[in-house]
Amino acid sequence: MSRKSVMSSTFEPSLSTSRQPLGPSLADTLPSINFGFDELRDRMAKFTAKFDDFIEQGRRRVLEERNQFRMNVAELQEDQRMKKKDIEILQLKTNTYQQTMAKEAAETREMQAAIASLTEQRDKQAAMRDALKEQIVATQREIDARLAAQRAHAAQLEAQARYNVPELDFWVTNLCMRIEGAGAEDRLKFVYTHIDERNWEREAWFELSMSGRDYHVRHCRPKLEREKVEKVLDRVNETRELVVLLKGMRELFVEAMKS
Repeated sequence: MSRKSVMSSTFEPSLSTSRQPLGPSLADTLPSINFGFDELRDRMAKFTAKFDDFIEQGRRRVLEERNQFRMNVAELQEDQRMKKKDIEILQLKTNTYQQTMAKEAAETREMQAAIASLTEQRDKQAAMRDALKEQIVATQREIDARLAAQRAHAAQLEAQARYNVPELDFWVTNLCMRIEGAGAEDRLKFVYTHIDERNWEREAWFELSMSGRDYHVRHCRPKLEREKVEKVLDRVNETRELVVLLKGMRELFVEAMKS
């Protein structure tokens, strides 16, 4: 039963009393009371609508903030991924740069070692060049000295030749010999005959080398003892008279033929 009906039943007279006309009742003399239930209901409805709207707005705001948070998180994750990728690229570049620096350092050391080696070789070659220059100068002095000695010897031979030619013809005739070339400019071949009593046509010969200051006998037939030949050459080189050689070699050939 509603409150209005209860209040109505409280203040309404019973049937028994209404049937008895006793005049106006005490309730009729009371003032009417308006509790404002309609206004309260309307205010409650408006409050409920405002509260529901507040809740809905809050829910939408929470959803929006959550979506925005997710978007922010996604952006941060993407930024983190990009930063990580950039870090990896920078690390790769750093490694490449370090490798390049190490390679350049190694190449620098190799170049320095090569420069040091080349410098050492240059110094050695410079020292060798100076030594060769000194040796060349010394050799040139020696060559000049030898050329001067050869020119002096040639002049002496030329001067001696003026006197030796008639004398040589004399000894060629008297020693029964002839002079031939030996295949070289500085060699002569002396051929003797009439040295073997059993065969006057038998020949003996020797090759004389005049390449140096002293005379040398390179070959001879028949073969003679080297010591005896050297003794004859010593007398010739000491006296510088060719007739000593011609007479001495003929005597050695005659002795060899007799033995």
